[in-house]
Amino acid sequence: MHTNYYFLRQLALGLTERLRGAHVTNCFSQEKDELVVGLVLAEGGEFWLRAQLGAAFPTLALPEHFHRARQNSVDLLPELLGCTVASAEAWPGDRVLQLNFAEHGATLAFKLYGPRPNAIFRPAADAAVQLFHQRYEADASLGPAPPPLVPPPGRLPPPLADLPLRYLRTLGYDSAPALQQQALVQAVVGQLESPAHYYIIYLDGRTRLSLLPLGEVLETLPGADPIGALRRYVPLTLARRALEAERRQLHQLLTRRAEEASTSAQLARRRLHALAHEASYRHRADLIMAHLHEIPVGAAQVEVRDFLTDELVMLKLKPLEKPQQTAANFYRKAKNQQREETELRTRIERRETEALQALEQLEALDTQPALTELRALRAWRKQQGLDPATVEKPANELPFKVFQDRGFTILVGRNAQNNDLLTQRYAHKDDLWLHAKDVSGSHVVIRHRAGQPVPEPVVEHAAQLAAWYSRRQHDSLCPVTVTPKKFVRKPKGALPGQVLVERERVVLVVPGNPFGE
Repeated sequence: MHTNYYFLRQLALGLTERLRGAHVTNCFSQEKDELVVGLVLAEGGEFWLRAQLGAAFPTLALPEHFHRARQNSVDLLPELLGCTVASAEAWPGDRVLQLNFAEHGATLAFKLYGPRPNAIFRPAADAAVQLFHQRYEADASLGPAPPPLVPPPGRLPPPLADLPLRYLRTLGYDSAPALQQQALVQAVVGQLESPAHYYIIYLDGRTRLSLLPLGEVLETLPGADPIGALRRYVPLTLARRALEAERRQLHQLLTRRAEEASTSAQLARRRLHALAHEASYRHRADLIMAHLHEIPVGAAQVEVRDFLTDELVMLKLKPLEKPQQTAANFYRKAKNQQREETELRTRIERRETEALQALEQLEALDTQPALTELRALRAWRKQQGLDPATVEKPANELPFKVFQDRGFTILVGRNAQNNDLLTQRYAHKDDLWLHAKDVSGSHVVIRHRAGQPVPEPVVEHAAQLAAWYSRRQHDSLCPVTVTPKKFVRKPKGALPGQVLVERERVVLVVPGNPFGE
């Protein structure tokens, strides 16, 4: 309500009394969306007016002292310097405060509309307007307009929207007869025009300056001093907004950490369960070697008796590969599988611990009273290792196959669901996305590095991985799709791992794992 007409009306009276005869000595900006006006009062002494003209929190701050920065400061509105203040006024029914100067009818209006605030300077009555935010060209023709004498039936004048309307509803306005509604409105308008107090309140998660007692009243200030009320309100609100913003960021960070750690642990558990319930590579290799004399040359499959279960089992073979070589490949995969199981158990334990820690930090953030002060919150954040500079988790904690090549990270999906996770959640729009063309296989992503194009050898190695982890693994040459991730989308209702590629280039590579892992 610090930009409501009724408060600006009181502020204009206070500024007129304080600034009449003062002349402007400074007009500059040293931050984005900031206009600072320095004045020397008629009786001596300085007065500062700092207009914050950002869409998030437009306001007029009236600091008692202001020190201009030596750098990153720019002078503005040179024609305003030396002008003498004649009066201040609030545009009727509007959120605009205007300073009137004695020279040539010059005016400086502060438009405090939430989405589009601005400062409008007119050096003389017939001169061209100068805008602080020049992108709002329509403000050049903005001027005061009297509000309608009689509002439409069932509606209140615009200055009585928001807080005054909510206050009226606490008095039973909605259910009252028409005559009583009119009397309630007149009583509230009387309070607004001659406020006994100003209230700093906390309502709907926001700290606000009100002329009416609503919500949680944090402070009660004398109604005879609008300048003092604004000087108290703005610093308090900026501090509380910074606290609320940091708490919100911390809450989002911890929630995301808990979710990501839980998801990673869950995926690792699924993979570990799948490894535990699929046929062991080592056992299949042992069966091949035990029945080597029974396997005919060039056989694609052979039925043998399992010496553990005494049942007949079917072993698939490669006709162009000796059974001994197939068994050797199985032994190699068994060794890798054992290593993977160990890594999965370690990851599950670590990620579950991280998820629990994040949930405990969330609970502390929501329940510890000391964390309602900005300094204490920042100290706690640093103690918990939650500074904004905290680095992103290492790539080897991601639930994918991970390779490093010339400083670039290559991620390879493990199965259809894992491919969706990689492409839809982990891949950035500027990452390179690869896939063996026209067959099922793993999604492969090369992580983008700002300002560094991906070298062709890295693309070739990633393409070899995409071919190796696909149904073209044993082809002599494999075509591989390469495209930025932004050209890959998942149609509605598509099966896990299925995507559409809107633009691509194709490279031909020999399938293989160039990293030997």
